[in-house]
Amino acid sequence: MIGISADDITGSNDIGIMFTNGGYTADIYPYDAPLDFKYGKPDVLILNTNSRLDSAKTAYEKVRHATRRLKAAGCSLFFNKTCSVFRGNIGAEFDAMLDELGEEFAVVVLGFPKNGRTTCNGVHSVWGVPLAESEFKHDPIHPMHESNLVNILAGQTKRKVGLIGHTVVDGGPEALSRALEESRALYNYVILDVTGQDSLWIIAQAVQDRYVLCGSSALGEELPKVLGPTPAGRGHLPLAKQEGLGILCTVGSLMPQSREQTACAIEHGLAAYELDTVDLLETEDREAVCAPLIQWISGRLLQGDDVVLYSSSAPEKIARTREIGARQGLTSTQVGKLVSEGLAYVTAECLHRTGLSRFLVAGGETSDAVCSALGIRGMRVWHEIEPGLPSCYSLAEDPRLFVLKSGSFGKPDFFLRAIRHLREN
Repeated sequence: MIGISADDITGSNDIGIMFTNGGYTADIYPYDAPLDFKYGKPDVLILNTNSRLDSAKTAYEKVRHATRRLKAAGCSLFFNKTCSVFRGNIGAEFDAMLDELGEEFAVVVLGFPKNGRTTCNGVHSVWGVPLAESEFKHDPIHPMHESNLVNILAGQTKRKVGLIGHTVVDGGPEALSRALEESRALYNYVILDVTGQDSLWIIAQAVQDRYVLCGSSALGEELPKVLGPTPAGRGHLPLAKQEGLGILCTVGSLMPQSREQTACAIEHGLAAYELDTVDLLETEDREAVCAPLIQWISGRLLQGDDVVLYSSSAPEKIARTREIGARQGLTSTQVGKLVSEGLAYVTAECLHRTGLSRFLVAGGETSDAVCSALGIRGMRVWHEIEPGLPSCYSLAEDPRLFVLKSGSFGKPDFFLRAIRHLREN
């Protein structure tokens, strides 16, 4: 069994679908939740630490605990899944896995060409733009001001960080295998260049199951081709189609991709409702702010209308929301968490009132908050809608089918295609 520690829920789904596409089964649980294996033991066990917004110390403790549980579950290959642009507690989380495993070497592969992430000579780019000049330069929680992955990781760990460039990777799996063994004597972490999907195929052949792996989900697409098939298979969706109700799409991400997807959905006729974050922060009775939204949205869903619920995204409202939060002694992270919890409360109440069993959420923090509000403690990855963006069903007596989308992934019409997928399955 392959054991993965992932730093947020959408990243868990992201890497899960990579292995699922290769014929593996992949289950996701919170890092501290019971593992009941309701539908049989999976080929890939993913524990979500939800640690990207934590302190480095807390993230370290969560990943070490997750790794301990993966070992106890019988995993033999270990993978530390992080953001594909290195946002979060990268060094602390990598260190935690190595410490728990008693290892001193890991291979780091961050490239994800199908979603525009490539690495050349250690410099990471997003759709051809160096990371420090990309939209992630303006990330509200983790603004990225460095493009060199060696420098980013070296700034977060005391262990030694090296690089194997694309000329070695392009030389094929045997040359890369030799370079990895040479690097093991010099470094604790070695970052590999990824200039295209062929790079990932070469890397998968070179690493197989011999090393601790760290980085984005993309390598998970190639590893099953090397590690071989499993007998379990995908199985069957354990819930029937739902007729007569609309689909609820909840958007907590402020990334440009999610804003564009929201605008596209509204242009195509989805009923749109905004959770006013200024009102949410200014009042002491947050349930009162949410009550009208719950009533309106529930009514539209019962009529069969698809609905998009989104948090305030206008720059002036974002600035005003943060200003109010700062006056209350809240950090940007804490403000974001309050907004996510507000969206999750509205979402859960609407689903409970309507009996809706299908939904879509955009944004990692909001996805985690919604799953928590709904009591979803485990899920199995189902079908891919777009690279890195799958549907999942909950491992429960009354399962739900849903999509949890990373804020920075997806084409403009992704919400429309995801809603179609949820209706047809």
